Amino acid sequence: MPVSRKKNISKQLVNAVKKTVKAAYAPYSKIVVGAGVYCASGNIYTGVNIENSSYSLTMCAERVALFKAISEGEKKILLLLVYSPQVNFITPCGACLQVLNELAPHVMVVTMNKKEEFKFYSLQTLLPKPFKI
Repeated sequence: MPVSRKKNISKQLVNAVKKTVKAAYAPYSKIVVGAGVYCASGNIYTGVNIENSSYSLTMCAERVALFKAISEGEKKILLLLVYSPQVNFITPCGACLQVLNELAPHVMVVTMNKKEEFKFYSLQTLLPKPFKI
């Protein structure tokens, strides 16, 4: 069960995610998504969904933000904020959750609606039985 809270996320992260969502490329689903990761270093990395007519080549906003952080040398991702103006409290897909499980297993996943209200989830709540080798 998610925990709802209001105004407990950094305004800088909220603004970055709301700004970046405008760059999403979603001609097929028409659902734009922005995401931001907040790292232990204090850095924020954002991403948007980028669709492709070959759907399996589409990249989710969550993975774009996470991969940007990892590619810049970040080792500890503390929080992932996900937002879509079309979908209240959108949550990451299974592929994103699986990647988060490997690269940021202790991340707090936060979803946001247009009113800037939040729901907080542990990764384990959203992905209780991840694939492991």
